[in-house]
Amino acid sequence: MAMTLFIADLHLCSEEPAITAGFLRFLAGRAREADALYILGDLFEAWIGDDDPELLHRQIALAIKDLVDSGVPCFFIHGNRDFLLGKRFARLSGMTLLPEEKIVELYGRKILLLHGDTLCTDDHGYQAFRKKVHQPWLQWLFLALPLFIRKRVAAKMRADSKASNSSKSMAIMDVNPHAVIDALERHQVQWMIHGHTHRPEIHPISANGKPAFRCVLGAWHTQGSMIKVTAEDVELIPFSF
Repeated sequence: MAMTLFIADLHLCSEEPAITAGFLRFLAGRAREADALYILGDLFEAWIGDDDPELLHRQIALAIKDLVDSGVPCFFIHGNRDFLLGKRFARLSGMTLLPEEKIVELYGRKILLLHGDTLCTDDHGYQAFRKKVHQPWLQWLFLALPLFIRKRVAAKMRADSKASNSSKSMAIMDVNPHAVIDALERHQVQWMIHGHTHRPEIHPISANGKPAFRCVLGAWHTQGSMIKVTAEDVELIPFSF
């Protein structure tokens, strides 16, 4: 059966070997049956540059490359944790890097794909931070720093983010309904798939004067989460590692 798979928010890091093992099994198993695999951001917990010699990064790149070489193309949209992932890693892994919003047509459905953080417009502090760190000159400056300094800066930023989020309401960190409708109507589509919020669900809504659906991927904490799109259905599927 023809199908395309979507995942997001694995937050891979050396401190969570069970998630890494689960992802490697997914790449060697379920993913092989797909027409394509889309990773919608936050594949890694943090990314400070393609020159980081972390062994986990090479292990994951080679596993994805093996999937691609088997005939399953893999596409990647940057998340808020790994927005600096670049062309060097893409070449090593065989992944195709996509823009932050991408329309795909699958089995008769046009679907808007994105990580999801741009929809959280009520979190003004985060959106201001995002705008700042996505400036090309600042990214260039950061990536020019020695690796040990980048590691310190990234650790400080993660600690600050954790402290900031602990004082925010869940509603502020979720998507803004108007931002969702605006994105669907701007692209003239009825389907959206994203991650980021870690709140897996398929939400029926209305956009463009017609029924629409916002499909949210779950994070890989204690189990995997994927969305399977076929000609017949769009399914949100949790599964054990």
